[in-house]
This record gives sequence, C-alpha cells and structure tokens, in this order.
Amino acid sequence: MAFSRYTRAPRLNFGAQFGTSVTIQTIRAAISDGRLATQTMVVRGAERLDTIAGVVYGDSRYWWILAAASDIGWGLQVPPGTIIKIPNLGDVSNLVTG
Repeated sequence: MAFSRYTRAPRLNFGAQFGTSVTIQTIRAAISDGRLATQTMVVRGAERLDTIAGVVYGDSRYWWILAAASDIGWGLQVPPGTIIKIPNLGDVSNLVTG
C-alpha cells in the first residue's frame, strides 16, 4: 500500500510545489469527529516520528501521518512526553485516497 501526503494536494506556486494542507485537515477532521480511530503512545527519550512510523507501520515514510494525527507540525524529532496518535494505516489510506 503506497500513498502519499500529496495524493489530494493542490499544486501551489504555479505548479512548482504541492500543498499538503488538504490531507492534514482531512486526517485531523476525521479524528476529531470520530471517523478515524487512533491508539496513543507517549514519546520516551530520543524517539523520532520516522522511527516510530517504521516500527508501527513498517515504513518510516509514513511519519507525516503521525505528525498530522497528533497535531504536532512537521518536525521529525519530538520532545519526550509528547502524546502521539496512531491511526490505522489502511483507514488513513482509504480516507486520503477515497
């Protein structure tokens, strides 16, 4: 299953780059209104979103899902104690590509 945060993203700046706000807003809204269930974990020590995604999803490229779901921005490194929301990858794929 391969999909990207750019799947439904509009082209910005005369087509030179993608905007990711549509996907981010879609994930956050689905969590907020209960259409997308999540599990949670608390970051301990020097964990990064890409390494957490690698463990949880089997692919570190899906770090952006954790960032969007957890409303923490786009930094890979997050401080200890940060609560990470972890949605099911298949559910996110259906939401983003459907």
